[in-house]
Parts: sequence; structure tokens; C-alpha cells
Amino acid sequence: MPEGESRPLLIERPIVVRTYDIDFAHIVHNIVYFRWLEDLRSEILAGVLPIEEILATGISPILTRSEIDYRRPVRIGDGVVGRMWVAALSRTRWTLAAEIVVDGQVCAAARQSGYFADLKTLRAARVPERLRRAWESV
Repeated sequence: MPEGESRPLLIERPIVVRTYDIDFAHIVHNIVYFRWLEDLRSEILAGVLPIEEILATGISPILTRSEIDYRRPVRIGDGVVGRMWVAALSRTRWTLAAEIVVDGQVCAAARQSGYFADLKTLRAARVPERLRRAWESV
């Protein structure tokens, strides 16, 4: 991590590359990275405000954008670590940043953005207060 870079609500988790994750070139298929991002995003929420509690309030996080820069291939047997943090938070929107790392090398860097939506109207709702407080306290 570059010096001075803030990574609020950072999580780091080992990721196991499965045989069904690889493609004909024997590298992790690009769609697998999106599944890994989903898992990491779910873990960030679980650590602050479990999705069941968010849904019980009648709102839900909705993704509006996902982008991944693939820098190096990941192969079966690699010791993969996934990192994710909340990079930005506004009244209704959030942006997450992530890295997929092998042996200290960033193999993929990702950003996802979205908003929190009222499940009845699908209109933007405020970011849950518990998430905001956790993000601001870092």
C-alpha cells in the first residue's frame, strides 16, 4: 500500500483457486474475479452491518459499476489474497476498491460503485448509519 493511502474498513482474506475457476489457458477466468469481489463485499458488510439487517430496514446495496484491471495471471496453486475497502462514501453512494494479490504482487485491481436503494421504490436511500459511522471512525 502506498504510504499515506487510507483503506477504511479494509479486509484481507485468503482465496482458494478451484479447478472450476480456470479456463482453457490454465489461468483464472475473468468472470471468477467478479465472484471473488462479491464475496469480499459481502464480508465487508458482514463485519459492520450484516445484509440481513440491511434488508430488514427495507433497503439494499445495488451495484451500478464494476471495473477490473487485470495485471498478471492467477493460476491454480497460487496463494491468493483478496483485499477490499470502502474507498468513498456519500449520502447515498459508496465506492469499494479491491486488489487480488499473489506473493505481494497485485494481479488485479478493481473498483465497484453503487448506491443503497429503497426496496419498494428502487430509489436512492441514505447509506445505513452504522456503515457511515464505521467508515468515518477509521
